[in-house]
Amino acid sequence: MPVDHKEKAFESAIEHHLVTCAGYVKAEQGWFHQERALDPTQFLPFIQESQPKIWERLRKLLAERTEETLLDDLAKAMDTRGSLDVLRHGFKCYGEPVKVAYFKPATRMNPDDLALYQKNRLTVVRQLLFKPTSSQALDLTLCLNGIPVVTAELKNPMTGQDVQSAMYQYRNDRDPNDLIFQFKKRALVHFAVDPDLVYMTTRLAGKSTYFLPFNQGDGLGAGNPPAAAGKYKTSYLWEEVWQRDSLLDILGRFMHLEVTEAEVGGKKIKKETMIFPRYHQLDAVRKLESTARQEGAGANYLIMHSAGSGKSNSIAWLAHRLSNLHGENDERVFDSVIVVTDRRVLDQQLQNTIYQFEHQSGVVQKIDEDSTQLAEALKSGVPIIITTLQKFPFITDKVVDLPNRMYAVIVDEAHSSQTGEAAAELKGALAGNALKEKAKQEAEERGLADYEEEIVKAMVKRGRQPNLSFFAFTATPKYKTLETFGRKDGSGKPQPFHVYSMRQAIEEKFILDVLRYYTTYKTYFRLIKSIEDDPKLDKKKAARALARFVSFHPYNLAQKTEVMIEHFRTFTKAKIGGRAKAMVVTGSREHAVRYKQEFDKYLAEKGYHDIKALVAFSGTVELDTGDEYTEVAMNNGIRESQLPKEFAKDSYQVLIVAEKYQTGFDQPLLHTMYVDKRLDGVQAVQTLSRLNRTHAGKEDTFILDFVNEAEDIREAFKPYYEIPAIDQQVDVQQLYGLQKSLADEQIYWANEVEEFAKVFFRPKQFHSQTDHAAMHRILNGPVERFEALTEEKQEQFRSNLVAFRNLYSFMSQIIPFQDADLEKLYAFVRLLVPRLPKRGIGPAVVLEDEVALRFYRLQQTSEGSIALAAGERGTVPAPTAVGTGKDRHEQVELSRLIDVVNERFGTDFKPADQLFFEQIREEAISDTAIQQAAMVNSLENFGYVFDKALEDKFIDRMDQNQEIFARYMNDKDFQRVVADWMRRQVYDEVRAQTSEGVPARELRT
Repeated sequence: MPVDHKEKAFESAIEHHLVTCAGYVKAEQGWFHQERALDPTQFLPFIQESQPKIWERLRKLLAERTEETLLDDLAKAMDTRGSLDVLRHGFKCYGEPVKVAYFKPATRMNPDDLALYQKNRLTVVRQLLFKPTSSQALDLTLCLNGIPVVTAELKNPMTGQDVQSAMYQYRNDRDPNDLIFQFKKRALVHFAVDPDLVYMTTRLAGKSTYFLPFNQGDGLGAGNPPAAAGKYKTSYLWEEVWQRDSLLDILGRFMHLEVTEAEVGGKKIKKETMIFPRYHQLDAVRKLESTARQEGAGANYLIMHSAGSGKSNSIAWLAHRLSNLHGENDERVFDSVIVVTDRRVLDQQLQNTIYQFEHQSGVVQKIDEDSTQLAEALKSGVPIIITTLQKFPFITDKVVDLPNRMYAVIVDEAHSSQTGEAAAELKGALAGNALKEKAKQEAEERGLADYEEEIVKAMVKRGRQPNLSFFAFTATPKYKTLETFGRKDGSGKPQPFHVYSMRQAIEEKFILDVLRYYTTYKTYFRLIKSIEDDPKLDKKKAARALARFVSFHPYNLAQKTEVMIEHFRTFTKAKIGGRAKAMVVTGSREHAVRYKQEFDKYLAEKGYHDIKALVAFSGTVELDTGDEYTEVAMNNGIRESQLPKEFAKDSYQVLIVAEKYQTGFDQPLLHTMYVDKRLDGVQAVQTLSRLNRTHAGKEDTFILDFVNEAEDIREAFKPYYEIPAIDQQVDVQQLYGLQKSLADEQIYWANEVEEFAKVFFRPKQFHSQTDHAAMHRILNGPVERFEALTEEKQEQFRSNLVAFRNLYSFMSQIIPFQDADLEKLYAFVRLLVPRLPKRGIGPAVVLEDEVALRFYRLQQTSEGSIALAAGERGTVPAPTAVGTGKDRHEQVELSRLIDVVNERFGTDFKPADQLFFEQIREEAISDTAIQQAAMVNSLENFGYVFDKALEDKFIDRMDQNQEIFARYMNDKDFQRVVADWMRRQVYDEVRAQTSEGVPARELRT
């Protein structure tokens, strides 16, 4: 007989595994009480076995009515409070507290609790007839102690149906008013399953039922990986997720009811959502918990989860589980969990979620007052503390007696600021007395003076602490984040602990692809001199002034404003059922102010009353007219804290922003973004991703970009589409190279660094009122020597100082040793940098009266999708050990610079001349700064210096071949080919000649 290929065979295979391997008992559909939508043949014996004393007391009180009364009261409790709450917290029957289920205890210290947990009855029912007078049947129903918690419809592609057919069946053939399907009251989650894919929902709503994918992911994309021999692609569902302990764990410590408020049409509407973990959330939290149990404190974990991954819930679940985590010997792994976040909404979400698990207050404390509140929470051992990173530098003196404890630190949106001084203070504060003891021991072993013991303490607290584990969440890890929190692979390069990629999130439709509809505009203009004389001006200052002149020119602002408003009215406004909103991303606070003025002016002139704009910027902006503007005043009194709520209302359609609401702002109605700002790297990804949130009726997004090239945006997104790659890792020798280079300049002396360290690191008990003055006095010498340098040398030295400061701040967390000399220099440099004279001293160049806008047009240059390919990994750059310095301020005639700008924005392109390239190449090889950069950097890091310098050299020689110059400045592909070729040629020749014995400083001199 042929093998059964029908749906029944698929159903049998699942049932067989559940009964033989997953801890279930087979139940018959005839046992199910359809009016109450539960199975009394499982519930009543469970009560008798697990709570015999309560059963006996009820029997004495109710006699033969005991069973019916219990079942009626159970049904009423679930109808009123919901089955999840009743499963967790039971109900009362004639004053007796009745437990409906037992969940696994955190430890094995109480055998009675474990015994009660084992008494739970999980049953699987096939073809359940779930309502009277109907032949409709559910393929599979899973019950806990007789209460239905999971339903599933199974489909078999070999009979012409698949997972889409199962979803159709739930939407069209299952009545949400049937008791078993009523929201919260009985079954909590419904699965649509075929051999390849799984989808799930927690609320049936007829044809509008919304299903979420519940798949493992195939590589870094959607779907499931190939099936092992003898299994289906979806076998993980019944073998792992539905397994007895797993399902009980999900019901006890994952599922929760999320309650939110939204304002629609002027009315506040409460929305309830039953949260069932998505597969990647379940997988990540469980793997983190399991690994932390094995490794204990002192490990780092990087969780790279895309926007739309449900990060808030993942953090809440992880925080709760880590706060209750016990090791193999039932000892606590962590004494407290600290959640570091800047998001205001996360604390309430955490408290609400965890209260549903435990029904007790005080588990979560938000630090919303001052550092004293944080210190008290740490001392008292609050299980979960929510705070900001900025509070830690101020608690050191307040936690001097903090006992040695183990901490889990969950970092919400990890980024490079986690590698700075505030992060070091966090480590120092939480390390407790152990840090002091370790520093003292090392100082004694080395025979160091008192102040040097403080140096050791400063060094030790930067590195990994044995009592701290970091769990860092981010969608866009930079190089520093990967190195600090990642785990080394076989090649020694850091990788995330867990990944839910942007690609998978887009393919699973948890977020929208913001690059799908991307249009770029170029501004073409010509400038002419409006005065007869031709003053000599600083080239770079004049270039910035010309750019500002065009950027703020009323005609420029007016033209772009017209494009944005007319586009919004024509295309965007009708989206999302007429509720779509737009964001205008501007380059500065002044731009935001002027755009708000232009928007209001244009809307009034046109009589458009269907669009209103809000503006967001910090502080007070003073225009050249002398008028001052604030966000609150320009928004007619709307307070800053209220702006997100006001923007969410139907009254406002456009939000104009300057450095605000470009990260962490979730407004699902945002559909369109107008970009008038240069965006690079992570900033581009974070800003444009404001559009990616899904909403009912939101099918796409749109970006109109006045500034950036499509290829540049693609390059910015590429590292975060799947997993970022690292080509070149930072080497500690780069630090030593910088240390020597700085010392060789003789701007500061070794004895000054040592003298400074003696004051800066003096133990607190020896501090005096003269310490501050002493540090200033020591720094005066280096500042005076710095001031005597030429401007070019000043900027090179300043750049190297900053490079050393940033590189040491980062690397001191990951290098496996401490170097007191580096720590002393770091402290010295940190305070020297702000003491140096500011850049650009002297009057700014103002050209408004000297140039005029002769020709202007906006031209669309690209339209369509910016495609990202599977398997194409973008690289996150490592920090460079050499600063870029500042360009020579060559004096040039204004007319020549205007020619440069005109050529850059309006010239037709012609083939290049080899002689011209050779001249630039020879000039680059002779450049001292380029020589030095080539000798101490990898080719990749050398590019950060060379590519910028190369552009300057093209500008310097633009008069010799304007066609090549214009093509280089305007054609990104052409520029990339030339720069790559030039970079390799110059790098190889400089290093080759130096290896032959020619000192770098003497090359070409």
